[in-house]
Amino acid sequence: MTQLNVKNLDHLGIIAAIVDELGLVDYINEQLGENDRAKISAGLVVKAMILNGLGFINSPLYLFSRFFEDKPVEHLLGKGIKASDLNDGPIQS
Repeated sequence: MTQLNVKNLDHLGIIAAIVDELGLVDYINEQLGENDRAKISAGLVVKAMILNGLGFINSPLYLFSRFFEDKPVEHLLGKGIKASDLNDGPIQS
């Protein structure tokens, strides 16, 4: 039996595609540089913040990673990215 895992995409797929089309992630990474120790880049964090802000949810920033728990994070932000990666914990080496 095949197990189906459904995630809630809503309008966020369109927003993610627009951010990608504008090249916003790459632009921010070029301006700020990239930290080799960070799991995700500053540009990707900004993209996630845009998606969170336009998600029509009124929740505090410390719950940022919870917003993405029922979202297809890899589809929106990139392969290998998980909701738990979007927190303010220490940088993983």
